[in-house]
Amino acid sequence: MSDRIYLDWNATTPLRPEAKQAMAAAWDISGNPSSVHAEGRLARQLVEDARAAIAAAVAARPQDVVFSSGGTEANALALMPGLSQRGGEAVRRLLVSAIEHPSVLTGGRFPADAIGLIKINGQGQVDIGHLRGLLAEGPPALVSVMLANNETGAIQPVAEIAEIVHAAGGLLHVDAIQAFGKIPLDIKSLKANLVTLSAHKVGGPKGVGALVLTEGVQGLGPLLRGGGQELGRRAGTENVAGIAGFGAAAKAATAALEGDAARLRGLRDRLEEGLNQTAGMVLFSRKTPRLPNTTLFTVPGLRAETAVIAFDLAGIAVSSGSACSSGKVQPSHVLEAMGVGREQAQGAVRLSLGWSTSMADIDLAIQAWRKLADALLKGRRNTA
Repeated sequence: MSDRIYLDWNATTPLRPEAKQAMAAAWDISGNPSSVHAEGRLARQLVEDARAAIAAAVAARPQDVVFSSGGTEANALALMPGLSQRGGEAVRRLLVSAIEHPSVLTGGRFPADAIGLIKINGQGQVDIGHLRGLLAEGPPALVSVMLANNETGAIQPVAEIAEIVHAAGGLLHVDAIQAFGKIPLDIKSLKANLVTLSAHKVGGPKGVGALVLTEGVQGLGPLLRGGGQELGRRAGTENVAGIAGFGAAAKAATAALEGDAARLRGLRDRLEEGLNQTAGMVLFSRKTPRLPNTTLFTVPGLRAETAVIAFDLAGIAVSSGSACSSGKVQPSHVLEAMGVGREQAQGAVRLSLGWSTSMADIDLAIQAWRKLADALLKGRRNTA
């Protein structure tokens, strides 16, 4: 399928050569990383090298990186009552923004009656006033706000949010899975207490993630209990090959970040200029800071599934801005939270770019869209 064009990088990324090489080397090591013999020590070294690479990528301490089976588990691990900053009061409720990933919206280990929803404005950013009000209504809270949205690409003012949360005695969890490798990520600058990451969004393998804590966070208990791996914070023998691939991918993504971001921003702007030639075009979150690789759009009368299939038939992989569950397409909860009407939300299409995306790919995507748009407009005229 080498002749196809892949523009669904926010869903998952191809495996980076560096990650593939690191994983192949790990498969040749037979030891359990908890064993003390030479084979075990070799496996442990791979895990710890990857831990150091992840920590360096987000300016954290290696001992504060907890490996998991992916971003969903990392989010669930982070969201628990009883967490505190050293010397502070433990959190007893959870506040999440309305555009979070389903693994956050489910509330982790908090009871349903201890979870509140933070409103979002029309550009896809947290309503700061509403957050302040919610924080003032009760005891210290754990607040969960994603750094960048997977559908719109909108970036949240996390550092500002952190100051508000900390002033109210709370803690801040940031799902940085979509932002990692696309924009600079420094856990200290974000002022977040807990940050979650996923390997397959940066060119690593699927099925590996990490929770990163800042120094002083206390009370984290494991979801999985057993052998005491990950300093007692996540039981189970570590996925050595997957973790090695994650570390290699994180290192490669971080090294290429500045150049890739500038190049992708130029390609995205060219794409949006081409798309915007269509009458009635709506580009979501265009007036707010966004990831450099993400475009979410619609036009009146468009059905997302029709557009996705048309792009696919043209050899281009894109995705819908709607949530798919059990084969049913439903309007995006992200666009609903932004106040977008149901008909518009059902027509939202996302194109997301990555390190191998070329100018030729963008031009072909624009051509494919124009054919689809012409057919759509012709259909409108025939029914008028």
